[in-house]
Amino acid sequence: MIDWTIIKILPWTESYFKDHLVDSPRLTAEILLSFSLGIRRLDLYLQHDRPLEKKELSRFKALIRRRVAHEPVAYIIGEKGFYESDFQVQPGVLIPRPDTEVLVETAIDLLGPCEGRPMAKNVLELGVGSGAIVISLAKACPGHNYFGCDLSMVALETAIENAGKLSATPIRFFQGSWFDAVGPGKSFDLILSNPPYIPTRDIEALASEIKGHEPRLALDGGVDGLDSIRAILDCARGRLVPGGRILIEMGFDQKDAVASIGKAYPEYESIDFIKDLAGHTRLVNAKRMG
Repeated sequence: MIDWTIIKILPWTESYFKDHLVDSPRLTAEILLSFSLGIRRLDLYLQHDRPLEKKELSRFKALIRRRVAHEPVAYIIGEKGFYESDFQVQPGVLIPRPDTEVLVETAIDLLGPCEGRPMAKNVLELGVGSGAIVISLAKACPGHNYFGCDLSMVALETAIENAGKLSATPIRFFQGSWFDAVGPGKSFDLILSNPPYIPTRDIEALASEIKGHEPRLALDGGVDGLDSIRAILDCARGRLVPGGRILIEMGFDQKDAVASIGKAYPEYESIDFIKDLAGHTRLVNAKRMG
C-alpha cells in the first residue's frame, strides 16, 4: 500500500488530470488538494512530506472524480477570485471571469475619484449573478447608492451573502427581470450588465464545464445572442439620467450588431466600444443625451 504524501499525490493527480484532458492539471491539483486539506497552496510545499490520512485521501479522491466529470473547480471549492476579492459561487450561479474585470475598471473610471465626499450617484447592475461586479465597484467607490437585480433567486441569495461579507457599502437587491425588478420611477447615473449574449446555436459548442454546469439562463442570448442587449438598451433610455452611462459586456464579434441597435435610439448621444486585455472588443459604453 502506498504511503501517500503531498509530494507523491500531487504529481500523480497532475498526470491523471492530463490523461483525462483537464485544463491546467497541476494548478487544478494544487487548488483541490489545498482545499481538501484546508491549507494554503503554499503549505503544500512547506508540508510536502505530510502523509494523508485515510479520510483526507478519500475526500481528495472524491474531488478528483468531480473534476474529471467536468464540474468547474469554482463549484467544487465554492468560490472564485474576481478583481480584488474571492466570491462564493454555487451551481445555478454564473462563475465570474477575468474578462469581465474590464467592466469594473471602466465603471470605476466613470464614477471618478472616490476621495472626500462625492455627490452620491445611483448605480444599478442588471443580472448580478454572484454579485462580483457591483460588489467590486461598491468596494472601490464607496459613498454611492448601489442596486442590483437578478431573475434567479439562487443567484440573488448568493450575491446578498457575498455583499454581506465583502462590502461595507450597503447594496439593495431586487428579484425580477431587468428593470421590472426595481420598479418604475427610479433613474440611474450608471447602469451595468453582463447579460447572456451567446447565440443559442453556439451553446452546445461550449466546453463541457460551461454547457453542462453553468446556468443556461445566464448564457443563452437567443437566436443571434442579442436578445438581452436589445432589451436593456431599449429600456435604459428611460432609466438613465441625462448624461448617464450604460456599460454592457458583449461577445467579441458583436460590435457591429450592437452599434446598429444603439444607433436606432436617438436618446444615446454616443456609443463607444472598449477592449479587454486580450484586445477583444468586450464592452459597449453608451451615453444618454444631455
